[in-house]
Amino acid sequence: MWLLDKLLTRVVKQGELIVVDHDGKEYRYGTPIAGKGPVKIRINDKSAVAHIVRYPQVGAAEVYMDGRMDVIEGDIRDLILLVHSNAPAGSGEEALKPKGLLRKVVETSAAKLDSVNWKSKSRRNAEHTYNMTRRLYELFLDEDRQYTCAYYLDPKDSLEKAQLDKKAHLAAKLHVKPGMRVLDIGCGWGGLALYLHRHYDVDVLGIALAPDQIAFCKERVEAAGVADRVKFELMDYRDVEGPFDRIISVGLIEHLGQPHYPGFFQKTRELLAEDGVMVSHCCGRMGEPGTTDKFTRKYIFPGGYIPALSELVTEAEKNRLIVSDVEAVRYHYALTLEEWYKRTVAAREEIIELYDERFYRMWQFYLAGAESSFIHGSLVNWQLQYVKRRDAVPMVRDYLFEEEKRLRSLEEPPEWHLAQAAE
Repeated sequence: MWLLDKLLTRVVKQGELIVVDHDGKEYRYGTPIAGKGPVKIRINDKSAVAHIVRYPQVGAAEVYMDGRMDVIEGDIRDLILLVHSNAPAGSGEEALKPKGLLRKVVETSAAKLDSVNWKSKSRRNAEHTYNMTRRLYELFLDEDRQYTCAYYLDPKDSLEKAQLDKKAHLAAKLHVKPGMRVLDIGCGWGGLALYLHRHYDVDVLGIALAPDQIAFCKERVEAAGVADRVKFELMDYRDVEGPFDRIISVGLIEHLGQPHYPGFFQKTRELLAEDGVMVSHCCGRMGEPGTTDKFTRKYIFPGGYIPALSELVTEAEKNRLIVSDVEAVRYHYALTLEEWYKRTVAAREEIIELYDERFYRMWQFYLAGAESSFIHGSLVNWQLQYVKRRDAVPMVRDYLFEEEKRLRSLEEPPEWHLAQAAE
């Protein structure tokens, strides 16, 4: 316990953490904050402490998932936010990273190797992430199944409204016109493709690598009677043939792996019409290029890599794409993840029935850890607009705000979860 005690003594200063060891001994860290109670955890076996210390990037998650550690006052989200708030990006966060040159080299090399995603591996990774039980996503996402950062005009907005506003925000940046041909790379469950067709009368091709996502998308367009205009295919972007007037990717670049950025930008430039516009929305890091943490690579997004802005801009430059607009979407994903976490906790019993207690705890840790990284860590969301020709979009950005306002006036968000809760 002495190594963990040393680490927590150095890290936790603000807020109160109480640790009960496997033998009942109690350790206290930090100082109380007015109006906030302590977070108290119990270590259930001696080897759990060694696992946390030996594997700092994944150890705490695994002992929590395995029931070798319990949070007995507060919950796992409170614990993660407490620790990370005391070790924000650029400060004590280094205390939580692997120590020793050899360990750092091994971890960095493993992360880089994991991000090499050839076609067969890309499909396996997509299936790992998105081919889980449909009901799981229904339980914590909005009705349209937007599994990416929402856009909150007001932090008090519902998740449903924020996701609808996200679609309006992205559509405005695409500068879409009726009759265009649009490619949605990594189309998810089809919500954005249907939104673009609904408001612009465009033809959309959505592609993804998870069979159940594509099956669900096809069910949606058949039910809506637009299968002749909005099509979905189980296809790798490297196999698509163009051209397209507009290209959109939301939450896609994180799955590519950094070694594949050159090929992605080369391919999308090839697919984009000469007067076309491409918009990418992705998780990103505010600092320089780095590596993806082991927990995320192992359990949530295998093969994933979160890019720095410099990587997204550099590869565009090399492929003669003009970066015509950049936005750092700050805090919005933290609000999104907080709501996903609340809905996950509310659905605890059903999720355990679908999977098991270990999966439920893993999902808790993932959502809370991601939220914390968008509050105290170095994560942000990037939205980038790319063009081949500088006259592909208007000279001033007023068109974005005017179009977004128009779109927001066209439909109200569904309040499915709120209605369900009231029943």
